[in-house]
Amino acid sequence: MMHLEADVFRKFDKQWALVTAGTPEHYNTMTISWGGLGTLWRRPVATVYVKKNRYTFEFMEQNDYFTVSFYPEAQRRALSLLGSTSGRDGDKVAAAGLTPEFLPQGITFRQAETTLVCRKLYCQDFALDGCTSARWWTSSGMKALPIAPECAILRA
Repeated sequence: MMHLEADVFRKFDKQWALVTAGTPEHYNTMTISWGGLGTLWRRPVATVYVKKNRYTFEFMEQNDYFTVSFYPEAQRRALSLLGSTSGRDGDKVAAAGLTPEFLPQGITFRQAETTLVCRKLYCQDFALDGCTSARWWTSSGMKALPIAPECAILRA
């Protein structure tokens, strides 16, 4: 396992990331700003939160692996587009100007500074009755959370 040094509290919230799943023939990506990095069962894990109605969620359900990739500030406009446009409606990756790179177990983009290749370990729906604050949650906003061990850390 490679070493990753990062401000884990800012990585998702301020820098944003892309979560990508699928095959080289058929995949989708979306911008995420909710997630975390840590340790579970003595394993390094990445946790991401994805709404079930998002197109990328379908790919995450169908595949054992997904990637989480982080980008320099210069890519902020591309990440904004990828978070506000559905892949159901067209080739949003091309529209964002990103170049896909196909890995043995996942997909990233050439412009990424860091990519985590993750294998699903656990998935669970968010139960609203378990939330202590309803500030961020509505009945339409329930999220599933794949928790995945990092299989590889790649740097551009």
